[in-house]
Amino acid sequence: MKPTLQVKLGQHLTLTPQLRQAIRLLQLSAVELDLEINLAVDGNPLLEREEDAQDEPSDAPEEPAPAPADDGPDGDPREELPELRWDDADVSGSRGNARDDDESDEGVACPLDLCEHLSWQLRLSHLGPRDRRIGEALIESIDDDGYLGCPFEDIQAALQPDIQATPAEIETVLHLIQHFDPVGVGARSLSECLAIQLGMLDAATPGLALARDLAAQHLDALARVGPERLAAQLKQAPTAMLEAVGLLRSLDPKPGARISSDTAEFIVPDAVAYRRGGVWKVAAAGSPPQLRINRQYERLIGTASRNDDNYLRAQLQEARWLIKSLETRADTLLRVARSIVRQQSGFLEHGPHAMRPLTLREVAEELGLHESTISRATTRKYLRTPRGTFEFKYFFSSGIATDSGGDASATAIQAMLRRLIGAENPRTPLSDAKLADLLKGEGIPVARRTVAKYREAMNIPSSNERQRL
Repeated sequence: MKPTLQVKLGQHLTLTPQLRQAIRLLQLSAVELDLEINLAVDGNPLLEREEDAQDEPSDAPEEPAPAPADDGPDGDPREELPELRWDDADVSGSRGNARDDDESDEGVACPLDLCEHLSWQLRLSHLGPRDRRIGEALIESIDDDGYLGCPFEDIQAALQPDIQATPAEIETVLHLIQHFDPVGVGARSLSECLAIQLGMLDAATPGLALARDLAAQHLDALARVGPERLAAQLKQAPTAMLEAVGLLRSLDPKPGARISSDTAEFIVPDAVAYRRGGVWKVAAAGSPPQLRINRQYERLIGTASRNDDNYLRAQLQEARWLIKSLETRADTLLRVARSIVRQQSGFLEHGPHAMRPLTLREVAEELGLHESTISRATTRKYLRTPRGTFEFKYFFSSGIATDSGGDASATAIQAMLRRLIGAENPRTPLSDAKLADLLKGEGIPVARRTVAKYREAMNIPSSNERQRL
Protein backbone atom coordinates (compact mmCIF):
# COMPACT_ATOMS: atom_id res chain seq x y z
CA MET A 1 0.00 0.00 0.00
CA LYS A 2 1.49 3.29 -1.08
CA PRO A 3 1.92 5.93 1.59
CA THR A 4 -0.19 9.04 1.07
CA LEU A 5 0.80 12.61 1.72
CA GLN A 6 -1.79 14.73 3.47
CA VAL A 7 -1.65 18.48 3.79
CA LYS A 8 -3.71 20.08 6.55
CA LEU A 9 -4.32 23.79 6.89
CA GLY A 10 -5.07 25.36 10.24
CA GLN A 11 -4.53 28.40 12.40
CA HIS A 12 -2.00 28.33 15.22
CA LEU A 13 -1.24 31.19 17.57
CA THR A 14 2.47 31.41 18.35
CA LEU A 15 2.98 32.94 21.77
CA THR A 16 6.46 34.36 22.19
CA PRO A 17 7.40 36.01 25.51
CA GLN A 18 6.77 39.39 23.91
CA LEU A 19 3.35 38.31 22.65
CA ARG A 20 2.42 36.86 26.03
CA GLN A 21 3.25 40.21 27.62
CA ALA A 22 1.24 42.09 24.97
CA ILE A 23 -1.77 39.82 25.56
CA ARG A 24 -1.53 40.28 29.33
CA LEU A 25 -1.39 44.07 28.98
CA LEU A 26 -4.28 44.07 26.52
CA GLN A 27 -6.63 42.41 29.00
CA LEU A 28 -5.89 44.97 31.75
CA SER A 29 -8.23 47.87 32.36
CA ALA A 30 -6.87 51.41 32.16
CA VAL A 31 -6.57 51.62 35.95
CA GLU A 32 -4.79 48.26 36.18
CA LEU A 33 -2.46 49.27 33.34
CA ASP A 34 -1.38 52.40 35.17
CA LEU A 35 -0.57 50.32 38.26
CA GLU A 36 1.37 47.82 36.12
CA ILE A 37 3.43 50.63 34.59
CA ASN A 38 4.21 52.10 38.00
CA LEU A 39 5.46 48.71 39.21
CA ALA A 40 7.56 48.25 36.06
CA VAL A 41 9.17 51.69 36.39
CA ASP A 42 9.91 51.13 40.08
CA GLY A 43 11.46 47.73 39.44
CA ASN A 44 13.46 48.39 36.26
CA PRO A 45 16.30 50.95 36.32
CA LEU A 46 16.39 50.95 32.50
CA LEU A 47 12.83 52.28 32.36
CA GLU A 48 11.61 55.79 33.14
CA ARG A 49 8.69 58.07 32.45
CA GLU A 50 9.04 61.09 30.21
CA GLU A 51 8.22 63.69 32.83
CA ASP A 52 8.26 66.51 30.33
CA ALA A 53 5.91 64.78 27.87
CA GLN A 54 2.93 66.94 26.95
CA ASP A 55 -0.43 65.92 25.54
CA GLU A 56 -0.58 66.17 21.77
CA PRO A 57 -2.95 68.85 20.48
CA SER A 58 -6.14 67.61 18.90
CA ASP A 59 -8.77 69.06 16.61
CA ALA A 60 -11.55 67.09 18.29
CA PRO A 61 -14.28 68.81 20.34
CA GLU A 62 -13.65 69.33 24.05
CA GLU A 63 -17.02 67.81 24.93
CA PRO A 64 -19.00 65.73 22.43
CA ALA A 65 -22.14 67.58 21.41
CA PRO A 66 -25.24 66.73 23.46
CA ALA A 67 -27.12 66.00 20.24
CA PRO A 68 -25.11 63.34 18.35
CA ALA A 69 -26.13 64.67 14.94
CA ASP A 70 -24.52 68.09 15.51
CA ASP A 71 -20.89 69.04 15.17
CA GLY A 72 -19.20 70.30 18.32
CA PRO A 73 -16.73 73.12 18.92
CA ASP A 74 -13.03 72.69 18.52
CA GLY A 75 -11.15 71.26 21.48
CA ASP A 76 -9.74 68.05 22.88
CA PRO A 77 -12.21 65.26 23.79
CA ARG A 78 -9.59 63.70 26.05
CA GLU A 79 -9.73 66.54 28.59
CA GLU A 80 -11.84 66.50 31.75
CA LEU A 81 -12.96 62.87 31.47
CA PRO A 82 -14.26 62.02 34.96
CA GLU A 83 -13.40 58.79 36.71
CA LEU A 84 -16.54 56.89 37.63
CA ARG A 85 -17.19 54.14 40.14
CA TRP A 86 -19.68 51.36 39.70
CA ASP A 87 -21.13 52.07 43.14
CA ASP A 88 -21.44 55.80 42.34
CA ALA A 89 -22.92 55.41 38.85
CA ASP A 90 -26.65 55.68 38.25
CA VAL A 91 -27.17 52.42 36.44
CA SER A 92 -30.42 50.66 35.61
CA GLY A 93 -30.24 46.98 34.78
CA SER A 94 -27.68 44.43 35.90
CA ARG A 95 -26.89 42.40 32.80
CA GLY A 96 -24.17 44.48 31.18
CA ASN A 97 -26.32 46.87 29.13
CA ALA A 98 -26.45 50.59 29.54
CA ARG A 99 -29.77 52.32 29.87
CA ASP A 100 -31.81 51.80 26.75
CA ASP A 101 -34.19 54.72 27.02
CA ASP A 102 -33.68 57.37 24.38
CA GLU A 103 -34.32 60.21 26.83
CA SER A 104 -31.05 59.49 28.61
CA ASP A 105 -27.90 60.91 27.06
CA GLU A 106 -25.62 59.53 29.75
CA GLY A 107 -25.38 55.77 30.16
CA VAL A 108 -22.77 53.64 31.87
CA ALA A 109 -22.36 49.98 30.98
CA CYS A 110 -22.59 47.63 33.96
CA PRO A 111 -19.75 45.22 34.72
CA LEU A 112 -20.31 41.56 33.91
CA ASP A 113 -19.54 38.65 36.19
CA LEU A 114 -17.80 35.53 34.89
CA CYS A 115 -21.04 33.78 33.92
CA GLU A 116 -22.25 36.76 31.89
CA HIS A 117 -18.81 37.24 30.33
CA LEU A 118 -18.78 33.63 29.11
CA SER A 119 -22.43 33.73 28.05
CA TRP A 120 -21.71 36.81 25.96
CA GLN A 121 -18.98 34.93 24.09
CA LEU A 122 -21.24 31.88 23.75
CA ARG A 123 -23.98 33.98 22.12
CA LEU A 124 -21.46 35.31 19.62
CA SER A 125 -20.20 31.80 18.76
CA HIS A 126 -21.51 30.07 15.69
CA LEU A 127 -23.36 27.27 17.46
CA GLY A 128 -26.71 25.66 16.85
CA PRO A 129 -29.54 25.91 19.42
CA ARG A 130 -28.72 22.48 20.87
CA ASP A 131 -25.03 23.16 21.44
CA ARG A 132 -25.84 26.61 22.81
CA ARG A 133 -28.16 25.09 25.41
CA ILE A 134 -25.40 22.68 26.40
CA GLY A 135 -23.00 25.61 26.65
CA GLU A 136 -25.41 27.54 28.88
CA ALA A 137 -25.72 24.57 31.23
CA LEU A 138 -21.93 24.26 31.42
CA ILE A 139 -21.38 27.96 32.06
CA GLU A 140 -23.95 27.96 34.87
CA SER A 141 -21.89 25.23 36.56
CA ILE A 142 -18.55 27.11 36.43
CA ASP A 143 -17.50 28.64 39.77
CA ASP A 144 -15.99 32.09 40.36
CA ASP A 145 -12.44 30.75 40.06
CA GLY A 146 -13.28 29.39 36.60
CA TYR A 147 -13.59 25.66 37.33
CA LEU A 148 -16.37 23.31 36.28
CA GLY A 149 -17.66 22.11 39.63
CA CYS A 150 -19.91 19.21 38.66
CA PRO A 151 -19.72 15.97 36.63
CA PHE A 152 -21.23 15.57 33.18
CA GLU A 153 -24.09 13.56 34.73
CA ASP A 154 -25.32 16.73 36.45
CA ILE A 155 -25.12 18.65 33.16
CA GLN A 156 -27.13 15.92 31.44
CA ALA A 157 -29.75 16.02 34.19
CA ALA A 158 -30.02 19.82 33.93
CA LEU A 159 -30.70 19.56 30.19
CA GLN A 160 -33.37 16.87 30.46
CA PRO A 161 -36.06 16.31 29.31
CA ASP A 162 -35.64 18.81 26.47
CA ILE A 163 -32.16 17.63 25.46
CA GLN A 164 -30.63 14.16 25.82
CA ALA A 165 -26.95 15.14 25.58
CA THR A 166 -24.19 12.57 25.33
CA PRO A 167 -20.89 12.98 27.22
CA ALA A 168 -19.13 13.43 23.87
CA GLU A 169 -21.40 16.37 22.97
CA ILE A 170 -20.83 18.00 26.34
CA GLU A 171 -17.07 17.47 26.05
CA THR A 172 -17.03 19.13 22.61
CA VAL A 173 -18.84 22.25 23.81
CA LEU A 174 -16.74 22.37 26.99
CA HIS A 175 -13.57 22.33 24.87
CA LEU A 176 -14.85 25.43 23.04
CA ILE A 177 -15.64 27.23 26.31
CA GLN A 178 -12.20 26.38 27.72
CA HIS A 179 -10.68 28.49 24.96
CA PHE A 180 -12.91 31.49 25.60
CA ASP A 181 -11.45 34.47 27.43
CA PRO A 182 -10.01 33.83 30.00
CA VAL A 183 -8.28 30.77 28.55
CA GLY A 184 -8.48 27.76 30.85
CA VAL A 185 -11.91 28.53 32.25
CA GLY A 186 -14.13 25.47 32.53
CA ALA A 187 -11.25 23.18 33.53
CA ARG A 188 -12.06 20.34 35.90
CA SER A 189 -8.75 20.43 37.75
CA LEU A 190 -5.69 22.60 38.18
CA SER A 191 -3.79 20.16 35.97
CA GLU A 192 -6.27 20.59 33.12
CA CYS A 193 -6.42 24.37 33.59
CA LEU A 194 -2.64 24.70 33.22
CA ALA A 195 -2.54 22.21 30.34
CA ILE A 196 -5.09 24.27 28.37
CA GLN A 197 -3.03 27.42 28.80
CA LEU A 198 0.18 25.59 27.90
CA GLY A 199 -1.55 24.32 24.77
CA MET A 200 -1.78 27.91 23.50
CA LEU A 201 2.00 28.33 23.54
CA ASP A 202 4.34 27.85 20.64
CA ALA A 203 5.93 24.40 20.52
CA ALA A 204 9.37 26.06 20.58
CA THR A 205 8.73 27.79 23.92
CA PRO A 206 11.65 26.94 26.26
CA GLY A 207 10.66 24.49 28.97
CA LEU A 208 7.25 23.72 27.42
CA ALA A 209 7.62 19.92 27.18
CA LEU A 210 8.70 19.55 30.81
CA ALA A 211 6.04 22.03 31.96
CA ARG A 212 3.37 19.92 30.28
CA ASP A 213 4.69 16.80 31.99
CA LEU A 214 4.72 18.55 35.38
CA ALA A 215 1.18 19.85 34.90
CA ALA A 216 -0.10 16.44 33.87
CA GLN A 217 1.56 14.22 36.46
CA HIS A 218 3.73 15.94 39.05
CA LEU A 219 1.96 19.00 40.49
CA ASP A 220 1.50 17.37 43.88
CA ALA A 221 5.13 16.25 44.00
CA LEU A 222 6.30 19.69 42.91
CA ALA A 223 4.41 21.32 45.79
CA ARG A 224 5.55 18.66 48.25
CA VAL A 225 9.29 18.30 47.56
CA GLY A 226 10.14 21.43 45.56
CA PRO A 227 11.81 21.91 42.16
CA GLU A 228 15.34 20.80 43.13
CA ARG A 229 14.41 17.43 44.63
CA LEU A 230 11.85 16.78 41.92
CA ALA A 231 14.49 17.47 39.26
CA ALA A 232 16.69 14.79 40.82
CA GLN A 233 13.79 12.33 41.00
CA LEU A 234 12.89 12.91 37.34
CA LYS A 235 16.56 13.01 36.27
CA GLN A 236 16.19 16.51 34.87
CA ALA A 237 18.79 19.27 34.92
CA PRO A 238 18.08 21.84 37.66
CA THR A 239 18.13 24.65 35.11
CA ALA A 240 15.57 22.84 32.94
CA MET A 241 13.33 22.29 35.97
CA LEU A 242 13.52 25.95 37.01
CA GLU A 243 12.71 27.00 33.43
CA ALA A 244 9.62 24.75 33.34
CA VAL A 245 8.49 25.84 36.80
CA GLY A 246 8.89 29.48 35.79
CA LEU A 247 6.66 28.82 32.79
CA LEU A 248 4.01 27.24 35.02
CA ARG A 249 4.15 30.19 37.40
CA SER A 250 3.46 32.56 34.49
CA LEU A 251 0.05 30.88 34.00
CA ASP A 252 -3.17 31.74 35.81
CA PRO A 253 -4.33 29.00 38.22
CA LYS A 254 -7.67 30.79 38.78
CA PRO A 255 -8.61 32.26 35.40
CA GLY A 256 -12.14 33.15 36.48
CA ALA A 257 -11.07 35.24 39.48
CA ARG A 258 -9.89 38.04 37.20
CA ILE A 259 -13.43 38.47 35.85
CA SER A 260 -15.40 37.75 39.02
CA SER A 261 -14.92 40.70 41.34
CA ASP A 262 -17.20 42.25 43.93
CA THR A 263 -15.02 45.30 44.43
CA ALA A 264 -15.91 48.69 42.98
CA GLU A 265 -14.02 49.44 39.78
CA PHE A 266 -13.08 52.84 38.49
CA ILE A 267 -14.09 53.54 34.91
CA VAL A 268 -11.53 55.41 32.85
CA PRO A 269 -12.51 55.77 29.17
CA ASP A 270 -9.99 54.30 26.75
CA ALA A 271 -11.33 56.14 23.70
CA VAL A 272 -13.70 58.98 22.83
CA ALA A 273 -16.13 59.06 19.89
CA TYR A 274 -17.02 62.51 18.57
CA ARG A 275 -18.54 63.95 15.42
CA ARG A 276 -16.76 66.47 13.25
CA GLY A 277 -17.67 67.62 9.76
CA GLY A 278 -20.55 65.16 9.67
CA VAL A 279 -18.19 62.21 10.26
CA TRP A 280 -17.78 60.15 13.42
CA LYS A 281 -14.18 60.00 14.62
CA VAL A 282 -12.33 58.32 17.48
CA ALA A 283 -9.48 59.62 19.63
CA ALA A 284 -7.56 58.04 22.49
CA ALA A 285 -8.85 59.21 25.87
CA GLY A 286 -5.88 60.94 27.46
CA SER A 287 -2.27 60.73 26.38
CA PRO A 288 -0.70 57.26 26.21
CA PRO A 289 1.92 56.31 28.83
CA GLN A 290 5.18 58.06 27.99
CA LEU A 291 8.03 55.67 28.77
CA ARG A 292 11.59 55.67 27.55
CA ILE A 293 14.91 53.95 28.09
CA ASN A 294 17.16 55.43 30.79
CA ARG A 295 20.22 56.35 28.71
CA GLN A 296 22.48 56.72 31.74
CA TYR A 297 22.04 53.07 32.73
CA GLU A 298 22.06 51.96 29.09
CA ARG A 299 25.56 53.43 28.66
CA LEU A 300 26.80 51.22 31.52
CA ILE A 301 26.15 48.08 29.46
CA GLY A 302 29.48 46.68 28.29
CA THR A 303 31.46 48.49 30.97
CA ALA A 304 30.03 46.92 34.16
CA SER A 305 31.03 43.64 35.75
CA ARG A 306 29.77 40.44 34.16
CA ASN A 307 26.88 39.94 36.59
CA ASP A 308 25.86 43.60 36.46
CA ASP A 309 26.16 43.61 32.68
CA ASN A 310 23.91 40.56 32.32
CA TYR A 311 21.38 42.14 34.66
CA LEU A 312 21.35 45.43 32.76
CA ARG A 313 20.98 43.67 29.41
CA ALA A 314 18.02 41.65 30.69
CA GLN A 315 16.38 44.78 32.11
CA LEU A 316 16.97 46.63 28.85
CA GLN A 317 15.23 43.85 26.92
CA GLU A 318 12.29 43.91 29.37
CA ALA A 319 12.02 47.69 29.03
CA ARG A 320 11.98 47.54 25.24
CA TRP A 321 9.37 44.77 25.29
CA LEU A 322 7.14 46.78 27.61
CA ILE A 323 7.36 49.94 25.50
CA LYS A 324 6.58 47.97 22.35
CA SER A 325 3.71 46.10 24.05
CA LEU A 326 2.18 49.38 25.22
CA GLU A 327 2.34 50.73 21.68
CA THR A 328 0.69 47.56 20.38
CA ARG A 329 -2.04 47.76 23.04
CA ALA A 330 -2.85 51.39 22.28
CA ASP A 331 -2.95 50.73 18.53
CA THR A 332 -5.20 47.67 18.95
CA LEU A 333 -7.69 49.46 21.21
CA LEU A 334 -7.91 52.43 18.86
CA ARG A 335 -8.45 50.18 15.84
CA VAL A 336 -11.16 48.22 17.64
CA ALA A 337 -12.85 51.42 18.82
CA ARG A 338 -12.82 52.84 15.28
CA SER A 339 -14.31 49.63 13.92
CA ILE A 340 -17.07 49.73 16.55
CA VAL A 341 -17.90 53.36 15.80
CA ARG A 342 -17.91 52.67 12.07
CA GLN A 343 -20.25 49.69 12.53
CA GLN A 344 -22.51 51.31 15.13
CA SER A 345 -22.86 54.84 13.81
CA GLY A 346 -26.63 54.24 13.80
CA PHE A 347 -26.56 53.89 17.57
CA LEU A 348 -24.59 57.13 17.93
CA GLU A 349 -27.04 58.92 15.64
CA HIS A 350 -30.38 57.52 16.79
CA GLY A 351 -29.95 55.50 19.99
CA PRO A 352 -30.14 51.84 21.11
CA HIS A 353 -33.01 50.92 18.77
CA ALA A 354 -30.62 51.50 15.84
CA MET A 355 -27.92 49.14 17.16
CA ARG A 356 -26.99 46.61 14.49
CA PRO A 357 -25.90 42.99 15.13
CA LEU A 358 -22.14 42.75 15.49
CA THR A 359 -19.94 39.76 16.32
CA LEU A 360 -16.34 39.37 17.41
CA ARG A 361 -15.63 37.51 14.19
CA GLU A 362 -16.73 40.46 12.03
CA VAL A 363 -14.35 42.87 13.76
CA ALA A 364 -11.57 40.25 13.87
CA GLU A 365 -11.82 39.67 10.12
CA GLU A 366 -11.95 43.40 9.37
CA LEU A 367 -8.83 44.11 11.45
CA GLY A 368 -6.95 40.88 10.64
CA LEU A 369 -6.82 39.83 14.30
CA HIS A 370 -7.79 36.72 16.25
CA GLU A 371 -11.25 36.60 17.86
CA SER A 372 -9.66 36.08 21.29
CA THR A 373 -7.72 39.33 20.80
CA ILE A 374 -10.95 41.20 20.08
CA SER A 375 -12.52 39.62 23.17
CA ARG A 376 -9.65 40.87 25.36
CA ALA A 377 -9.75 44.29 23.70
CA THR A 378 -13.47 44.70 24.44
CA THR A 379 -13.48 43.59 28.09
CA ARG A 380 -13.26 46.44 30.63
CA LYS A 381 -12.36 48.91 27.89
CA TYR A 382 -14.66 51.90 27.66
CA LEU A 383 -15.77 54.24 24.89
CA ARG A 384 -17.10 57.67 25.76
CA THR A 385 -19.80 58.86 23.36
CA PRO A 386 -22.35 61.70 23.34
CA ARG A 387 -24.83 59.08 24.60
CA GLY A 388 -22.72 58.02 27.56
CA THR A 389 -19.76 55.83 28.44
CA PHE A 390 -20.06 52.18 27.43
CA GLU A 391 -17.90 49.09 27.66
CA PHE A 392 -16.72 48.11 24.17
CA LYS A 393 -18.55 44.79 24.42
CA TYR A 394 -21.88 46.64 24.83
CA PHE A 395 -21.81 47.22 21.07
CA PHE A 396 -21.70 43.49 20.27
CA SER A 397 -24.82 41.34 20.09
CA SER A 398 -26.33 38.58 17.99
CA GLY A 399 -29.10 39.33 15.52
CA ILE A 400 -32.58 38.19 14.55
CA ALA A 401 -33.65 38.16 10.91
CA THR A 402 -36.43 40.63 10.13
CA ASP A 403 -39.23 40.40 7.58
CA SER A 404 -37.55 43.13 5.54
CA GLY A 405 -34.52 40.92 4.96
CA GLY A 406 -32.15 42.62 7.39
CA ASP A 407 -31.15 41.83 10.96
CA ALA A 408 -32.12 43.43 14.26
CA SER A 409 -29.66 43.26 17.14
CA ALA A 410 -30.63 42.04 20.58
CA THR A 411 -29.86 45.52 21.93
CA ALA A 412 -32.19 47.13 19.41
CA ILE A 413 -34.98 44.67 20.27
CA GLN A 414 -34.53 45.40 23.98
CA ALA A 415 -34.82 49.12 23.26
CA MET A 416 -38.06 48.49 21.33
CA LEU A 417 -39.45 46.40 24.18
CA ARG A 418 -38.59 49.10 26.70
CA ARG A 419 -40.39 51.65 24.50
CA LEU A 420 -43.50 49.47 24.16
CA ILE A 421 -43.64 48.72 27.89
CA GLY A 422 -43.07 52.37 28.74
CA ALA A 423 -46.10 53.36 26.66
CA GLU A 424 -48.46 50.63 27.95
CA ASN A 425 -51.56 51.21 30.04
CA PRO A 426 -50.50 50.53 33.66
CA ARG A 427 -53.92 49.01 34.39
CA THR A 428 -53.60 46.48 31.54
CA PRO A 429 -49.85 45.79 31.03
CA LEU A 430 -48.74 44.04 27.84
CA SER A 431 -48.10 40.32 28.19
CA ASP A 432 -45.02 38.72 26.66
CA ALA A 433 -47.22 37.18 23.96
CA LYS A 434 -48.73 40.58 23.13
CA LEU A 435 -45.28 42.16 23.02
CA ALA A 436 -44.16 39.42 20.62
CA ASP A 437 -47.17 40.19 18.40
CA LEU A 438 -46.37 43.92 18.42
CA LEU A 439 -42.77 43.21 17.44
CA LYS A 440 -43.96 40.93 14.66
CA GLY A 441 -46.13 43.81 13.47
CA GLU A 442 -42.95 45.88 13.17
CA GLY A 443 -41.30 43.15 11.08
CA ILE A 444 -39.33 41.42 13.84
CA PRO A 445 -40.52 37.81 14.30
CA VAL A 446 -39.63 36.78 17.85
CA ALA A 447 -41.11 34.07 20.05
CA ARG A 448 -42.81 34.79 23.37
CA ARG A 449 -39.99 33.07 25.28
CA THR A 450 -37.45 35.33 23.53
CA VAL A 451 -39.40 38.38 24.66
CA ALA A 452 -39.45 36.97 28.21
CA LYS A 453 -35.68 36.44 28.10
CA TYR A 454 -35.00 40.00 26.96
CA ARG A 455 -37.48 41.43 29.49
CA GLU A 456 -35.81 39.55 32.33
CA ALA A 457 -32.38 40.68 31.12
CA MET A 458 -33.56 44.28 31.53
CA ASN A 459 -34.94 43.55 35.03
CA ILE A 460 -38.49 44.38 33.91
CA PRO A 461 -41.17 42.47 35.87
CA SER A 462 -43.81 40.33 34.17
CA SER A 463 -47.15 41.85 33.17
CA ASN A 464 -48.84 40.46 36.30
CA GLU A 465 -46.19 41.99 38.56
CA ARG A 466 -46.29 45.31 36.67
CA GLN A 467 -50.05 45.45 37.14
CA ARG A 468 -49.70 44.99 40.91
CA LEU A 469 -46.99 47.67 41.02
